Amino acid sequence: MPAEYKITLSAITLENADLKAKPVLERALKEVGFIPNMYTYMVNSPALLETYLNGYGLFRKESSFTPAEQEVVFLAISRENECHYCVAAHSMLADKKSGVPADVTEAIRNDRKISDTKLEQLSRFTRIMTETRGLPSKSDVQAFLEAGYSEKHILDIILAIAVKTLSNYSNHLFHTPVDDMFEAYAWSG
Repeated sequence: MPAEYKITLSAITLENADLKAKPVLERALKEVGFIPNMYTYMVNSPALLETYLNGYGLFRKESSFTPAEQEVVFLAISRENECHYCVAAHSMLADKKSGVPADVTEAIRNDRKISDTKLEQLSRFTRIMTETRGLPSKSDVQAFLEAGYSEKHILDIILAIAVKTLSNYSNHLFHTPVDDMFEAYAWSG
């Protein structure tokens, strides 16, 4: 959901980037293979995009979650934060790269229960952590642990929330247009 206020800073590309922004965009291009619209706005604060790229990369490489579980976490946070851009992007990644069953992606996008009980608990707990700003109840944690997750997974979710806070909030304020490659997964909330 875009914010009422829209930041007026323009998108920055490799062609018009200054000496601080250019290496961050070059890194993004090398790591992702293209420069998403989201990055062209976030790089107005090179430290913001650099922090996002670092956290995102560490979550993908070092979390205890499978690729499908990682996408469930990112999608659940983005859905909870009502980020139209990230819901579209992570829906495409879920479908094309991470091996998330289509019914799981659609359930998260539409705020419905997931038929896979373990992924349902992962999505539910991730949304609780986001909604409560890291203050889950003992019963919420117990249900998460009983589903087969660990306390380390809770810390991994905190990292994912930090990363998605950077991107979701930026997208809200920039009203970031969805890239063409994500358009088929557009979400309006």
